[in-house]
Amino acid sequence: MSCSPAEALALGRHRLITGDCLAVLSAMAAETVDVVVTSPPYNIDLRYRAYRDTREEADYLDWMVAVCAELRRVLKPEGSFFLNISGSSSRPWLPFELIVRLRPLFALQNHITWVKSIAIGEDSSGHYKPVNGSRFLNHAHEHIFHLTRDGKVKLDRLAIGVPYKDKSNIARRGHAQDLHCRGNTWFIPYRTVQSRAEKFHHPGTFPVALPQWCIRLHGQPAPVVLDPFMGTGTTLVAAHREGGHGIGIDIDPSYVAIAAERLEAEA
Repeated sequence: MSCSPAEALALGRHRLITGDCLAVLSAMAAETVDVVVTSPPYNIDLRYRAYRDTREEADYLDWMVAVCAELRRVLKPEGSFFLNISGSSSRPWLPFELIVRLRPLFALQNHITWVKSIAIGEDSSGHYKPVNGSRFLNHAHEHIFHLTRDGKVKLDRLAIGVPYKDKSNIARRGHAQDLHCRGNTWFIPYRTVQSRAEKFHHPGTFPVALPQWCIRLHGQPAPVVLDPFMGTGTTLVAAHREGGHGIGIDIDPSYVAIAAERLEAEA
């Protein structure tokens, strides 16, 4: 990677870069990243500090395709790209428009539904964001598109496996341990917060468990993990906890500073 010292900050085995992701990615060497986990701006008018989340849809899609083309170039042939994205009640098509545009670049190997809140019977779990009006249901899930170059990347499915409910299945079906595949529906609730400060004043954070599960599922020891829309550094915190080498890029120096503080607190 070619960056001036003023743009890049090294923290142990991690590198945090302040800058436009397209410019930074274009300077990175090809096929050097094992796992990409990222949640880009959704183009739904979220209030970031240094980025305007209100592009025209065609412009947004062109921009995201250009970013993803660079991500494909820096990703190793056996790498995984986990793209977390969502639409909104008023703009529901965007995730699907984008994923169709990415077909020439990637195979869609898995489509994971991240369940943020759920009601089962008379009980509920997770955070329900208030919805104004009566037309729309609570938006309780987001998409995680697992993209690879050829759709043939082997995963460590049991790294995020769950125990069998019926223990007789272990011996009866010849399993080596009391774990089975979690499947493509992941319930990862947000930690309840009382203020924006508890979310580091960022409108689009995700729980650390989400990138951790992605990294574990890919199954590469000590992976190089890239987040081109790093925000406050959640993916890098996850990479650190999983023994990886994190590379984070963000255009907002205030978010990069928060990410650095979070990583230093992990040391």
